[in-house]
Amino acid sequence: MYFVNGIRLTSENVIPQRTTHYGLLRIIMPILTTKDINLPSPPAIALRILEAVKKNDASFLDLARIIEVDPALTAKILMVANSSFYSMASQINTIEKALSVLGLNVTKNIALSFVIAKEMAFPVDGGFDFNYFWKHAVTGAVSAELLAAKLSYRNEDLFVSALLQDIGVLILYLCRPDEYQQVLDEKRVSGRSILAIEQRVFGFNHQEVGAELLLEWGLPESFIETVRHHHGSGACPEKLRMQIDLLRWSSMLTSIYFGLRSVEKVQQLKAEICPRYKIKEEDIDLLIDEVAEKSVEILSFFEIDPGDMKPFSIFLQDVNEELRRINLSYEQVVMQAKQARQKAEELATELLEANIKLREMAFRDGLTGLYNYRFFQELMDRELSLCLRHHLGLSLMLFDIDHFKDVNDTYGHPVGDQVLRNLAQLVQSSVRVSDIVARYGGEEFAVILPSTDLTGSKVFATRLRRLVEEMETVVNGTSIRITISIGLTSYDLTQKSLDKTTMIKTADSALYKAKHNGRNRVEVAMLPA
Repeated sequence: MYFVNGIRLTSENVIPQRTTHYGLLRIIMPILTTKDINLPSPPAIALRILEAVKKNDASFLDLARIIEVDPALTAKILMVANSSFYSMASQINTIEKALSVLGLNVTKNIALSFVIAKEMAFPVDGGFDFNYFWKHAVTGAVSAELLAAKLSYRNEDLFVSALLQDIGVLILYLCRPDEYQQVLDEKRVSGRSILAIEQRVFGFNHQEVGAELLLEWGLPESFIETVRHHHGSGACPEKLRMQIDLLRWSSMLTSIYFGLRSVEKVQQLKAEICPRYKIKEEDIDLLIDEVAEKSVEILSFFEIDPGDMKPFSIFLQDVNEELRRINLSYEQVVMQAKQARQKAEELATELLEANIKLREMAFRDGLTGLYNYRFFQELMDRELSLCLRHHLGLSLMLFDIDHFKDVNDTYGHPVGDQVLRNLAQLVQSSVRVSDIVARYGGEEFAVILPSTDLTGSKVFATRLRRLVEEMETVVNGTSIRITISIGLTSYDLTQKSLDKTTMIKTADSALYKAKHNGRNRVEVAMLPA
């Protein structure tokens, strides 16, 4: 079971009279704006560049003045303009000349690429290598441009679209590093689609997150929709089909240098492109080598170390030379490779399982499997922040088992533990996808009900009380039944302020009132005005 910004993502059990869906933005945007992550806003110079280009009467001089404010950016644009990537006949020594030769959009996109990559370049953090991410992204952008030229397709926004196509991966990792590390681990071990794993863990994927970020930044619609569909899965606007195909193929090209099974990727790329565009396989081989040569050059302008990146043909020659040197037969190579791969997969699986257990232990109660007290406090902070930021209702329910000491004294603690497990399972199966259930302590539990007013929370609390009353735990032929007392409070939009301590104390006072008034009942306490 996983969560995003305090929202649990499980199979949904819809409870009547309570809102259950706020759309993709309801889930994604709180992640992008959560206070515990310092996500960069679009850089100021990037906004100025975009605004200048949007103007109908924008001139080369307007954009040149904006770029020339940043000498480092100016120098980088001129280096790219004079590189072998564009192979200009004459030297370009001013931004005005770059604009006149390359064009307004191309120069704008080169500038945006440098600005955004610089702003979102973070130091290596645990299991995520941001330098590797941008090296992969720049190589993908170079691949897309070279492939488009080979196919005689012109699109001036292609470089930036390719550069930012996986920006959602960066955002998801920054916001939820533990969960996203699990995504990366599972992909490494299972080989499954990263989109499928993200969808299972978060309820959405990095394509959608990236598109929402670019929308928030105010980038053009063509960028946003291309990023939203860049894996080519599902329906996409027909007018963007070629751009999306190019991004998908550029990912294959990049994977040849950064992924596994490079030879398979080469064959897949040739199978998709050569018959369709009447291109010789030898031309694809030359293109693959060119990607490495041009990427090394462009990466240096981004101040990214290309490492030992070399053309694929040279890599294959080195491999063949090494095989000849060690004088191994083909059968020996295959056998050793198979054994090494099997061992690596076994170790990776063991590591993945161990990491999952460690993450679960950090925020799960060992007996019931619910969130623990410490994590409940963290989730309350997040839900309160979300509630206040987006002007949504919020309810909190505290409940405990009536006379639970009698159960332990009569039947023993192991039986009492079984009753607690059964109760936790019942509550968990009764809540919505967005509700949060935690073991508050001993026989006391808490349920956070996002986007829920007092009326809706009372309906749910009453229904839950009846379900528990009907629940039966059978141990050694003996039937054990329990009841619960529930304390409830709710925040609505008429109240001026809200804090966690007050809300928990108010719900707790309602629980005490339920106990005092006879148990097996629901009591409500209103928050201070």
